[in-house]
Amino acid sequence: MSDRHDDLRQLSEVMRGRHPYALLAQLRERSPYSPSDGLVVVGRYDHCTRILRHPRVSSGWDRARINQRAEPLSRNFLTLDPPDHTRLRRLVTKAFTPRVVSRLAPLIQTETDDLLEAVAGQGRFDVVTDLASPMPMSVICGLLGVPTADHAELRSWAAMLSQQLDLPQLRPGGEQTAAGVARARADIICYFNELIGFRRNTPADDLISQLIAVQAGGDQLTVSELISTCILLISAGHDTSANLISNGVLALLDHPRQRDLLAEKPDYAPALVEEVLRHDAPVQLVTRVAAANLNHDGFAVVEGDLILMLLGAANRDPEVFPRPDVFDPCRDRSASHLSFATGAHFCLGAGLARLEAAIALETLAARLVEPRLEPDGLTYKPNFSLRGPKHLPVTVQGLRGRRKR
Repeated sequence: MSDRHDDLRQLSEVMRGRHPYALLAQLRERSPYSPSDGLVVVGRYDHCTRILRHPRVSSGWDRARINQRAEPLSRNFLTLDPPDHTRLRRLVTKAFTPRVVSRLAPLIQTETDDLLEAVAGQGRFDVVTDLASPMPMSVICGLLGVPTADHAELRSWAAMLSQQLDLPQLRPGGEQTAAGVARARADIICYFNELIGFRRNTPADDLISQLIAVQAGGDQLTVSELISTCILLISAGHDTSANLISNGVLALLDHPRQRDLLAEKPDYAPALVEEVLRHDAPVQLVTRVAAANLNHDGFAVVEGDLILMLLGAANRDPEVFPRPDVFDPCRDRSASHLSFATGAHFCLGAGLARLEAAIALETLAARLVEPRLEPDGLTYKPNFSLRGPKHLPVTVQGLRGRRKR
């Protein structure tokens, strides 16, 4: 990667710390710009929104003029365009309707309370490893029908696969990381191939069994599509929620008045979650490829250009969000953040991620007595596209009883 990419290298480093937003603001003001032929960086809200909704923009990396990836593309909704994207999404979407998601609230609440009670009595625990990571994994694995004994291994594979979303040149570890991603990918493919085969002969009341049996207009998922869909649901259903919860806990620790208000008024949780999504997005970067020459108000993109959209920068665009660096859950919501993207690829699991975060944050606010961050122990995951702590140690003076619902 040439010296013209120094700003992206710098961003990939600061994204692994607490304060990347000053640099993101600088890149937003420069954007759109091209650090090299075939690559365009975009950080303004209006530009990102237009690109995400544009019918002549593709999600397939293989259509880019520059070869940024060595790994094979997974055939899932993230990398497909209509009509293939429409077909696969239609076959899966019934599992994530608002009605289905709302039924998971008691399970999410119980899981959150149980995990909290297992560690908070020690006076110190890690929000990420003890709650924010295992809870969403348990929920999505429960939906799919993955045995409890396998959750930890799947969490490890998902953490490695999340690095596949970053541009190879911006990943730490180089060839060693690429080798780890390849091993995790092979292991998880083998795992779901066996589980899907088992469920074909022994169906159960789980999502994998439903996906095997589902038909729409005479259409069914192939084995390859089943495997890639399961991998996507595990990865996306875990990482986004885990980062959202962890980023939300940091926000509450930084803003104790907001934490106290949430403890007093549980109905405040949805607004607070939306502000966490805007203020410190769990998904910071997405890519698209121009399927044709595009030009909007002087913003020109050539067919085949790989477009990097800095969602974290767009979510703090002062042209759209007044006082963008201020954490304010009561702000006007006439403009939506882009943390779940927009358009045809709007996150299928957004409702589930919001529910998990709302329950987790409200429970922690209500039950933890005098939580304090141990700043020296706070570290971030080695990801560029997905942002969240790797370790978030907190001390507490006690744990209040469970709330009746």
